[in-house]
This record gives sequence, C-alpha cells and structure tokens, in this order.
Amino acid sequence: MTQRRRKKRLPEPVADITVESLVHDGRCVAHVDGKVVFIDGALPGERVAFEYLWTRRKFDEGRVTAIHVPSPDRVAPLCPHFGVCGGCSLQHMAPAAQIRAKQDVLLDNFRHIGGVEPDELLPSLTGPVWGYRTKARLGIRYVGAKGRVLVGFREKFSSFVTELSRCEVLAPAAGRRIRALAALLDRLEARTRIPQVEVAASGAVTALVFRHLDPLCAADLERLRQFAIDQDLHVWLQPGGPDTAHPLWPVRSSLSYRLPQQDIEIRFRPTDFTQINTTINAQMVARVLELLALVRADRVLDLFCGLGNFTLPMARVAGAVTGVECEAGLVSRARDNALLNGIDNVTFHCANLGASEPPGAWADGACNKVLLDPPRSGAAEIIPVLAVIRPQRIVYVSCHPGSLARDAGVLVNRQGYRLTAAGVMDMFPHTAHVESIALFELP
Repeated sequence: MTQRRRKKRLPEPVADITVESLVHDGRCVAHVDGKVVFIDGALPGERVAFEYLWTRRKFDEGRVTAIHVPSPDRVAPLCPHFGVCGGCSLQHMAPAAQIRAKQDVLLDNFRHIGGVEPDELLPSLTGPVWGYRTKARLGIRYVGAKGRVLVGFREKFSSFVTELSRCEVLAPAAGRRIRALAALLDRLEARTRIPQVEVAASGAVTALVFRHLDPLCAADLERLRQFAIDQDLHVWLQPGGPDTAHPLWPVRSSLSYRLPQQDIEIRFRPTDFTQINTTINAQMVARVLELLALVRADRVLDLFCGLGNFTLPMARVAGAVTGVECEAGLVSRARDNALLNGIDNVTFHCANLGASEPPGAWADGACNKVLLDPPRSGAAEIIPVLAVIRPQRIVYVSCHPGSLARDAGVLVNRQGYRLTAAGVMDMFPHTAHVESIALFELP
C-alpha cells in the first residue's frame, strides 16, 4: 500500500519584517534568511507580521497578519469582501500609488526582458476607480451544505466561489444586484446546472447571460423573464459556446457603446470581447490616433482588430484601413459596424495571427502604419511579418507587460525601430493588471 504523502510543515510565522518591492501579481517581496517570500496584503516599505501559506524550494508564499508600520499609500478597502475575493488585489493601495507601481512594472519589464528603454514616458490614462467594469464573468455554485446559491468571483488561493453581497468595481446595475441575482438562482429548478453568469453593460443597458448546461423548464424561463422586467435588465441564455447566446428578454436585445470624439457607435453581443472600461477605452482610442499621427495619405493595418474599436476611428482620418481578426463572428460584426457608421474605406479579413504560417491577402497591400492589439501572449508570430512590411510607425496596445517587452526587444534590437514612447493605462483599477501602450518608429 502506498504511504500517504506527508504535508510539508510550514515555518513559524514571522513577527516583524520590512517589505520590499511590489511584484506583477500585487504581492510584495521580502527576504527571510536570504530566501524570497511573496507576501499578500502588504505594501512596499511596510513593517509587517505574516504567516506562511506555502513553502517551495526557491521561494515561499505568505499573507500579512499585522501591520506594524503602514505605508503612506495604504488606504481602507471599500469592498467588504476584499482579502477573500480574488477579483481585486490592490484596494488597500491609493489609486495614484497603483499607477506608479504599474509604471514601475512596465519599465522593469522593458529593461529586464526586452533590453530596451522608452525615450519618453507617456502620462498615464486614468478614470473612475469604482463601478468602472462593464464586462465580467460571475461564478455560480449551489452549495448543498449551505442550502443556497453562491454568486461571485473565485476566492484568493482557491477555486471556491466567494459569496458576494455586492461588487464595488462592477457597473452598478450589476454590482448592486448580486444579492437579487443569488435569490433568483435559488428559486430556479436548474440552479445546480448554471455554472456562470456573464455581465455586459453599456450605457442604459445591462445584460446578464446565463450559461445553462441543460434545457431550462418553462417555469425557470418565466422566472428569468420576470427578473429581467423587475430589475430592468436584459437576460440572455447560453446553452453552449458563446455563439449560442441569444436574448430571452427583451426579444430584440441590443448593446452598443459610443466613441463620441470620433462619432463612432460600436454594436456588440454580450459575449463578444470588448474593453471593460469605457472611459479608459475612449482615452485609449484618442491616444492611438495621436501616436499614429494619421493623415489622409496613410494606409493603416490594424492587427487583432476585434469589432473595429480602433479600425473605425482610424478610418475617419486615414485614407484606408485594413483590419484583421481571427474570430469570424467579430469580423462579421466589424463589417456591420462599418456600415452602421457610414465608413467605406475599411476592409476586414479573418485570419489566425497567432499561427506560424505565411500571411494571407491582408498583407499584400502597402501600409505605412500599423496598430497591434494582441492577446496576453503578445504578437511574436506577427513581428517577423512587420520586418517585411517595414511600417514607419507601430503603435502597440498591450494587456501584458512581459509579452510587450519581449516583442519590443525584437522590434528595437533586431529590426531597428526606436521605442519612442510608452505608458500605462489604468484599465483595471485595484488589480495588478497592467495595460500599456507603446510607440515604435523607424529612425
């Protein structure tokens, strides 16, 4: 019989230690007897007590149990679930300090991963820090021992669902209705077969998409419909993948957001990818246009274009814009959005930009400027194509500083571009997520 593996004994708690720097996931670094410890709940420069959570060969992990000397950047978290819910990790840090920390992360990644340094640090883009989040996916779990449904995000350090009463970063129409949503789910016969509810808010419309693993009975459909009417929400059902989502109430549910500065309206489905912070998104689009310095003679390539969030505003200024996206549904809706806005100098192509294969027809036309807005993995597969196209300017919008820094190293050190400017955009306040933008130019 195989012996049960013994659980490794944790070291004794540490009563007093000075914390050093913040790392990419919102924790802080300290050293105990020369070994690195990542401590949750601390801020740089603080003297704290902490307990160990895990110990590993090269580093340990812990969490704060007491603050002896607080940082001047420490503030009281607004959310009562902070520390348990894994949705936010920096609510105890003043918003201005969060921005400085994110800038430090970006610059550190440029230096240590890419071996590059921007000529100019751009002013950070900031906006409201509460009620900003228009897209989210709430976990749903019926817990028999508690006899009720839990609604929330995953707990820190576990796969359990945090039982939320409200969420301070979600759009208020959703964040303040979490208790009502949980009460609704408790009444559904299918409460054990609904694993998630996706939130999508836009203007006066907030949609909830109920993912259900089995067909819903007539009684549950009526409860959902009545909930939508009572709460002034749009309710969608999703029996399978994202493309199966369809409105339950109202039957003609429609979502859109505006970019007023460019007079653009973008229509979307609640399961589509859109930027989760509309205030920062509008600023971000304006900054892209500013950095690209577009004129009517320009021909622009927009890679990873999605619904046309950047493509259509650029087409208002440039002579021609080509958008490329891997999801056929997004490409179709991008074309519809071009028609909606009366824009006829754009073309859209569906192509897998993350594949190591020769580029398609989208790369045949001449272009002198490029916008990159890749996923977290970055644009490694497309960077070699840019070496052939040789655009004069490249603007790179990034949701992961590590992949941006890696790609910047190739563009600067191998392809001869200058990293003219870079900066952070606070798309996700109170989280350690770093959204950034960078401009590359040929000398």
